[in-house]
Amino acid sequence: MPIKVQKDLPAKAILETENIFIMDEDRALSQDIRPLEILIINLMPIKEETETQLLRALSNTPLQVDCTFLMLESHTSKNTSASHLNKFYVFFDEVKEKKFDGMIITGAPVENMEFEEVNYWEELTKIMEWSKTNVTSSLHICWGAQAGLYYHYGVPKYKRDKKLSGIYRHRVLDRKVPLVRSLDDYVMAPHSRYTEVRREDIEKHQGLKILAESKEAGILMVMSEDGKQVFIQGHPEYDRMTLNGEYHRDLDKGMNPEIPCNYYEDDDPDTMPVLCWRNAANTIYGNWLNYYVYQVTPYEL
Repeated sequence: MPIKVQKDLPAKAILETENIFIMDEDRALSQDIRPLEILIINLMPIKEETETQLLRALSNTPLQVDCTFLMLESHTSKNTSASHLNKFYVFFDEVKEKKFDGMIITGAPVENMEFEEVNYWEELTKIMEWSKTNVTSSLHICWGAQAGLYYHYGVPKYKRDKKLSGIYRHRVLDRKVPLVRSLDDYVMAPHSRYTEVRREDIEKHQGLKILAESKEAGILMVMSEDGKQVFIQGHPEYDRMTLNGEYHRDLDKGMNPEIPCNYYEDDDPDTMPVLCWRNAANTIYGNWLNYYVYQVTPYEL
């Protein structure tokens, strides 16, 4: 799919080297087609890396996608330059009168805090409430999934005894649901988190369906019956080296992290990590765009 982005977005050059079809504004304006409008609330610390990962994940259907990146007024990013944010991001007030076909809320490094303690929680809940009427379908990732489940359904999160980090095998529970259509019975996906949501709390809500889970990593995917809310507790969009970067960052901080599970050959951090989840990630994101955004959203937003 052609992804429409601003001309100078750093992700554009990276994805073009991977032969992913990236379209700038000038070419998009020459086409008589309405692209899907996707709002991305990027809460990850290194925003350029997440931009590239998400645009890559959204690039595997014939649909044209126009992505708008949103930053929160109540939070100042410490790891992304102000010039990058000012050039490529918007505030909620600039888009609140618009409607979007889809919305993505990323993970965030605030898991060990209570939701209400996060300095941008009030603003984020305002956006999640707004999305009920202004967004066709919302996709929540990692902490974003926990935040969405808590806000929309009151599902609590729990601290784990230790950080969950690695590539885990998940069983797909109902392959007839369009979100997991074409997936194998088992799929691999990265996780990187200190907290979790639990099956027993999700099962209290008849409107929620668990679609994939792991014995080791727990819940991977949950969806509302109407498809308007999708929650992925892992990071299928991660690239090959993301967990490697996190592991070495924690080493440098003296945190003595465990080696990510099922990630390096023979658990040797000096080897190249094996990429074994990209096809599943592409399928999940493609299915979300196709079945829960494109086929449901009105032509006239």
